[in-house]
Amino acid sequence: MKVTEYFEKAKGTTLMSFEVLPPLKGGSMQAIFDTLDPLMEFKPPFIDVTYHREDFVYKKRTSGYYEKTAVRKRPGTIGICASIMHRYGVDAVPHLICGGFTKEDTENALIDLNFLNINNVLALRGDARKFEGKFIPEPEGHNYAIELVKQVADMNKGKYLDTGIAEGAKSDFCIGIAGYPEKHFEAPNVDYDLVWTKAKVDAGADYIVTQMFFNNDKYFEYVDRCRAAGINVPIVPGLKPITKKYQLNSLPRLFYIDLPEILVKELEKASNAEARRQVGIEWSIQQSKELKASGVPCLHYYTMGDSDTIQQIAEAVL
Repeated sequence: MKVTEYFEKAKGTTLMSFEVLPPLKGGSMQAIFDTLDPLMEFKPPFIDVTYHREDFVYKKRTSGYYEKTAVRKRPGTIGICASIMHRYGVDAVPHLICGGFTKEDTENALIDLNFLNINNVLALRGDARKFEGKFIPEPEGHNYAIELVKQVADMNKGKYLDTGIAEGAKSDFCIGIAGYPEKHFEAPNVDYDLVWTKAKVDAGADYIVTQMFFNNDKYFEYVDRCRAAGINVPIVPGLKPITKKYQLNSLPRLFYIDLPEILVKELEKASNAEARRQVGIEWSIQQSKELKASGVPCLHYYTMGDSDTIQQIAEAVL
């Protein structure tokens, strides 16, 4: 079933969904199952599976020189989605990214997904490679998420890259995109950011999942701006509990978000790691309850492999 169909079927009830990271290369599916098994009691209609582009490592050769090699550290998203659907009987949503893929790579991945009856995708540009100052697309790849959205929408119409395919099989993907309550870090202002968000919706995107935020007013203001701009698709709040002291610096640096001063003070005041974790859990519980009371379609939790923390939050909110 499509993600948007779950929202329509819920008829005003707020759902819960979760997002997982593929294990590092050499890991096993058991890591995913260990994260999800405790969370299935909350009946998520779908599970998101992230994807990370290849990165470069430098390997020393016998000559003493270093060889630059591309490595995919977290492969297997499509296989993980199929395993999740097989084990739990819930839909899986693979993240598709522009970085590291040609248009043909993307088309072939979409064909595989279609054959596996995985009919939801989240279309993202993806991050720049480590040590590169800006996003650099693959030759013959997409530079922006809107181009990826258009390719998926074209396949839904039976339009393939090979112009010799006159009547291609039509896929039926539900397309999600990312939204940024505090704006995308590359956008010069919030209005410009919304211009591109609306363009992606007009191109075929069916729903939005937001970047994490810790002040619900940011989300509510974002929804209001979207509606005023003519963006009327469901907007799902993405949530991540902040539970460690180093995250006070790392999350704003990596995700370009603000942390409320009261949350910062409570985390700094906490006497030990467990106390800080409880501060973060309680903050996320209160965030979730307020969002649920406002009638959001779904609470989407970024698990980062920490099922214990997410389970505590979900139990308090359910």
